[in-house]
Amino acid sequence: MKELKDLKLKDTKSLKELTLDNLKKELKEAQSRLFNITMKLKTDELKQTHLVKFLRRYIARLKVVILNKTV
Repeated sequence: MKELKDLKLKDTKSLKELTLDNLKKELKEAQSRLFNITMKLKTDELKQTHLVKFLRRYIARLKVVILNKTV
């Protein structure tokens, strides 16, 4: 499966520089990746269970940045 570096997660500073449309696109892609990894976890195909935790936190970070941009 993938390593953490293969997920290509962006840091908070680079997320704040993105436009609102790009942030929403990034959020949709992250949610899709989380769904795929969760399905692999449920079918016992995923060995790196820590990836689920990192993706959940990344999605939360994206939502906070989106909220701050809209307010």
